[in-house]
Amino acid sequence: MFLSVFDMFKVGIGPSSSHTMGPMVAAARFLDLLRVSPFTAHGLKGSLHGSLAFTGIGHASDRAVILGLAGFRPESYDHAAAETALADIRETGLVRPEGLAPLAFLPKDDLIFDYGPNLPGHANGMILRATDAQGDVIVEETYYSVGGGFVLTADELAQGKDTDDGPPVPYPFKSAAEMLEMCETTGKSIADLKRANELSRLDAAALDQGMRRIWQVMRDCMDRGMETKGTLPGGLGVRRRAAGIREALLAERGTNLSAPHTINDWMSLYAMAVNEENAAGGQVVTAPTNGAAGVVPAVIRYWLDHVPGASQAKVGDFLLTAAAIGGLVKHNASISGAECGCQAEVGSAAGMASAGLCAVLGGTPAQVENAAEIALEHHLGMTCDPVKGLVQVPCIERNGLGAIKAVSAASLALRGDGSHLVPLDACIETMRQTGVDMSEKYKETSLGGLAVNVPNC
Repeated sequence: MFLSVFDMFKVGIGPSSSHTMGPMVAAARFLDLLRVSPFTAHGLKGSLHGSLAFTGIGHASDRAVILGLAGFRPESYDHAAAETALADIRETGLVRPEGLAPLAFLPKDDLIFDYGPNLPGHANGMILRATDAQGDVIVEETYYSVGGGFVLTADELAQGKDTDDGPPVPYPFKSAAEMLEMCETTGKSIADLKRANELSRLDAAALDQGMRRIWQVMRDCMDRGMETKGTLPGGLGVRRRAAGIREALLAERGTNLSAPHTINDWMSLYAMAVNEENAAGGQVVTAPTNGAAGVVPAVIRYWLDHVPGASQAKVGDFLLTAAAIGGLVKHNASISGAECGCQAEVGSAAGMASAGLCAVLGGTPAQVENAAEIALEHHLGMTCDPVKGLVQVPCIERNGLGAIKAVSAASLALRGDGSHLVPLDACIETMRQTGVDMSEKYKETSLGGLAVNVPNC
C-alpha cells in the first residue's frame, strides 16, 4: 500500500476537499472521458446525491461541478477566470472545455440535488451524463468523492482500487504494526521509510521541491488568514477572528501579562487562520482534508516559531511522517466526514500532526506511533454537524482544538518509552467501526447536532 505525500497533501481550494475539490476533479475526469469517446456530445447533465446533496450548497459543490465541467481543476484554479466563466455560462447556457465543442449546460435545470437514498458506494456520490443532439444519454459515469479530494468511479470503488498503480515500493506497509517492524529491522525512522518509498517514484529534487511548495502554500494561507478581517460568506454572519486574535497576542508580548496557557491561543490562531481562508474559498492544502486543513500547518508553525531548536530543514520529515500516518488511516478506515464523521477529518489530522511533531522532536518510531494513537483516540466519536452545511461552525474552532490536542499528545508520548496499551491499528479500526455505527444525521448532512440546534436562517 502506497499513498504519496502528495496524495495526502494536495493544493486546492476551499471550502471542502470532499464537496468542492472532489466534484471538480470528478467533472474534469468526465471531460477526459468525453474526449476519448466515439460519440459526439451536445449537452451535459449531473446529479448530486447523499451528503453532496444535503450540504452541497454550503460547500459550493454546485459551483465546483459547473467549473469542473468548464475545464477548471483545483490545483490550477484561477478565481478571476472562474468568475468570468461562470458569468458566461449563466448568459449562454454553454460550457467551453478545452478540446471539446461547447456543450449545453444550464445549471438550474441540468444539475440536480437528489435528497433521496445515498448511492450504494459512498455517502458522497454524483452522476454525470452527456447527451446527444436529441437529448439521449450517450455517456454516463458515477463518481464517489471519498475524502481528501480523492475521487473514484463506481467500478474503481467496487474493485477496491487504491490510488497507487505504480511498481512496488521498497517499504510497503498496510498497518502501523508492519511500519514499526520495518523501522525496527532496518533502523530507519518512519520518515526514512516514507522518503525511500517516494524516491522509488520520483527524484530527490522533485520530492524536496514538492514538499517545500506544500509548506509554502500552507504558510501563505496561514498568513493571509491572520491578516484578513471581515465576515465569511454563506449567510451565517461568522466574523473572521484570526486577525484580531493575532493583534491581541502581539500586543501582549513583553508585557508580563501573558499566562502560560496563552501558547494554546497561538496554536488556535494558526489553525483558525487556515480554516477561515478555507471557509472563504481560498487556496489551501488538504491535510488530509480541507475541513481539517488547519491542524497540521498550525502544529508546524507552532514548532518553528515557538520551540527552541526547530529547523526549517526538518519540515520535510514532519510532512513525510504525517503522510505515513494519514495513509494508514485512509487505507484502513476513512478520512471522509461523510463516511465517519469529524473523527475521520480533524481526528486524523491531529494524529498526523502529533506524529510529525513527535518525530521532529526526536521521538522514536514507537513514540511517534504512540503520539498518533493518543491524538486520534481522543477524537473518537466526533460527529460532523456543520451549521447550514458551511465549513465554519464548528469546523474553524475545532481545528484549533485539534492542534492543541496534537501537541499535547506528542508531548505525552515523548514522556514515555513508546509502550502503550492501545495500538494505533486498534484505534484506527475503532474509528472505522464507530463511523459505520454513527447515524447518518451526524455525518456531514447537517441533519443533526449543532446544525439543527443553532438558528441558521
